[in-house]
Amino acid sequence: MSKQAAVLTTITGARAHRDAPLPPGLVLAAAVFAIGWAGPLVRFTTAPALVVAAWRLLFSVVAIAVVLTARGRWGDVLRLGRRDWLLALGSGTLLAAHFWSWITSLQWTSVASSVVLVNTQPVFVALMSALFLGERANRRQWLGIGVAVTGAAVIGWGDFGLGASPLYGDLLAVAGAVFAAGYYVIGRNLRQRLDLWVYIGVVYGVAALVLAIAVAASPSAALWGHAPVDWLVFVALAAGPMMIGHTGVNYALRYMPAYVANLATLGEPIGATIIAWLLPAIGEVPSVQVVVGGVLVGAGILVGFQSGGTGVGRRD
Repeated sequence: MSKQAAVLTTITGARAHRDAPLPPGLVLAAAVFAIGWAGPLVRFTTAPALVVAAWRLLFSVVAIAVVLTARGRWGDVLRLGRRDWLLALGSGTLLAAHFWSWITSLQWTSVASSVVLVNTQPVFVALMSALFLGERANRRQWLGIGVAVTGAAVIGWGDFGLGASPLYGDLLAVAGAVFAAGYYVIGRNLRQRLDLWVYIGVVYGVAALVLAIAVAASPSAALWGHAPVDWLVFVALAAGPMMIGHTGVNYALRYMPAYVANLATLGEPIGATIIAWLLPAIGEVPSVQVVVGGVLVGAGILVGFQSGGTGVGRRD
């Protein structure tokens, strides 16, 4: 990108921020806080992780359908062009693939290895953004990404190399990071043109369908027959981490590069740790290792956001 184009992008990005119904940075902060509830909430269910992922999306799709009906926007969904349909379908499939690959990786490698590797997402998002969107992170943003990813590694550092098949599990975790990166980059592209509710309606719907099929094909999982507390957890995950969390990030994608929005999501472990510490039902006191890693993640996010990173956007 030339210097003139970069200046133009900065100017139009600033205008997009002014036109945004809600401040993108504030929405993103609320989204990261909401996503942080996912880990603590999952602690209250015994349902298989794949089932949890499927139901959080299925309940989200029901909520989105209500909003689309109330706003009279189903016609916008049906009028999507072929290219936008294909991209949205691809984005939803990648989101489902991210959930599946990361959840499956936990069966084969250690939790530490899986978490660290899946949290390399910002690196892949930045590379894909440069390749497919022409949006290149500057040096300070790369520094922020590096510091934040290092912090995530410190948090997850521990039983590396353990598990039934560590190499296979590690590859699945890396695949989960790549799939998530593709989901964010496509979202950045489509959110320049599509209404938020239209976009997430198609994307979450596709992801929910793919995950439901995966559950149906799994001999160790079932969509039905869960305890009442499990259903409460499914609904809570849809309402918080999905509808406020992921949807908030998708809102921000219209107004800032994908690698900036995705970088903020690395703050999830910090929020989850604080919530798990303060909730009496869990009461987990964070270790020094987690505190140090959390500080690094926070510093990396701060550096990445202070380095600029607005993009072209349009009013929702």
